Amino acid sequence: YPPADCPTPPPENIIVGNTVLYGAIAGECYISGVAGERFAVRNSGAVAVVEGLGDHGCEYMTGGVVLVIGETGRNFAAGMSGGIAYVLDDTGDFEKRCNKQNVEIEAIRFETTLAGRDEGGDLLANPLGDDAPRLRRLLERHLLYTHSARARHILQNFDSFLPKFVKIVPVDFRRALSALQTHAVAAE
Repeated sequence: YPPADCPTPPPENIIVGNTVLYGAIAGECYISGVAGERFAVRNSGAVAVVEGLGDHGCEYMTGGVVLVIGETGRNFAAGMSGGIAYVLDDTGDFEKRCNKQNVEIEAIRFETTLAGRDEGGDLLANPLGDDAPRLRRLLERHLLYTHSARARHILQNFDSFLPKFVKIVPVDFRRALSALQTHAVAAE
């Protein structure tokens, strides 16, 4: 996060450079500000929240979770084959900046299986569902670690912001997870 006396608001402040989280395999990253190009490229397991990013975000991503609560550059999710991403689409034009060759953009699912789990929870559990509680937990953690005014505002108005979020899921990833769920149910 930027110093308290920084005159530039975080959603307009490029605070980290290009290729942050390149090839990340685990961990969490909360950035109160904007990332450069190729954020979370080849991310295979990290959890991240960022307040905006440049071109080619989540390119070739294979796992993990990324939440963007600001603008994205062009070519988002190019070659993305795993993991999930959420984007706050305030202006309704994110689809123009997303490379939909391997992914689908969908609305947030409101059902949950996270209830009853500890407060920390597994942010990577059930990637095809649990969207609303996952988003809330990501925003709460972002606020905790960065004191983000943007996260605070979204959390205070969560119900009105929730329909503005979109979820980006790779088609083959969804197919594989659905097959695993079907197999697990059949084995019971």
